Amino acid sequence: MSDNNPVQYWYNTATGEVEESAARSSWTHRMGPYPTREAAEKALDTAQQRNESWDEEDADWRAKE
Repeated sequence: MSDNNPVQYWYNTATGEVEESAARSSWTHRMGPYPTREAAEKALDTAQQRNESWDEEDADWRAKE
């Protein structure tokens, strides 16, 4: 693809496969876009880490009330 249309990657939660821009499945099974295949492969780990971080931030915020 050209620089004007960079390849994007999506993680399919139904199949566990990484998909490129042109071969996207239904949005109900997609996470992304990600700039690299490697980032898309780690989509579930990234989401889990973010959720844990947000949970910790929520707990800290609630403790200050």
